[in-house]
Amino acid sequence: MLRIVLAEDAVLLRAGLTEILDRSGHRVVAAVGDAQALARAVEEHRPDVVITDVRMPPGFRDEGLRAALDLRARHERLPVLVLSQYVATAYATQLLGGDGRDKGGLGYVLKDRVGEVSEFLETLRRVADGQTVIDPEVVRVLLAQQTAARPLSRLTPREREVLGLMAEGFTNQSIGTRLGVTEASVVKHAGNIFMKLDLDPAEGNRRVLAVLAHLRGGAG
Repeated sequence: MLRIVLAEDAVLLRAGLTEILDRSGHRVVAAVGDAQALARAVEEHRPDVVITDVRMPPGFRDEGLRAALDLRARHERLPVLVLSQYVATAYATQLLGGDGRDKGGLGYVLKDRVGEVSEFLETLRRVADGQTVIDPEVVRVLLAQQTAARPLSRLTPREREVLGLMAEGFTNQSIGTRLGVTEASVVKHAGNIFMKLDLDPAEGNRRVLAVLAHLRGGAG
C-alpha cells in the first residue's frame, strides 16, 4: 500500500483518481486542489509518493510543476509523478534534468496518453520504487527544444538521430527500419552514445538516462 498525496484542481478528476487509488489498495492521505495545499499536505503527511498536475490555481500555469521542483529539493528521494495534459517546457527540463543526483523516483505522464488504468497504476508503482518513467512525447518535445538550443557536440549526426528516436520510445529494430540501417548498426550507435555520455554498462535503464543526461547538459 502506498500513502499518496494527490494534487489536481479538477474536482471530478481528483475524486476519480482518489477512487481508483483507494480501490487499488493504496491510501490517498490528502487530495488537494492547489500548489500551496500540496506543499502543506506533504509536510503534514510525509507520503510515499506525490501525484500532481501541472496547471493549478491561482495562475493555472506551471504551479504544480514548480511545487514538484521545490518538494524534490526539500524532501530527499521523494517520488513524484507528474500527470499533465501538456508538456510544460519551462520547468519540465529542470525537473527531468535535475543536477545529476539521485532524488528518487520520477514520472511525467500525459493524461490523454494513458490507455488503461492498469498502465497508470504500474507507472505509479515504478515511480514509487525509484524508477524514472517519462512519456515518449514529453521527451520528444524537450529533446527537440534542447537540441535546437545546444547541439550535442560529443555525438555524431547519426548518433543524434538515434538518440532522438530512442527518446520517442522506438526499439532498436524500429530505429533501424526508419533510418535504413541494420539493427546491429543501431546497437553499435547506441553503445557509442552510452559511452560518450559516460553511462554505466551495468545500468539497465540507459536509454532513459541518455535522454536525461542530454536534458541536463551532460552531452554538451
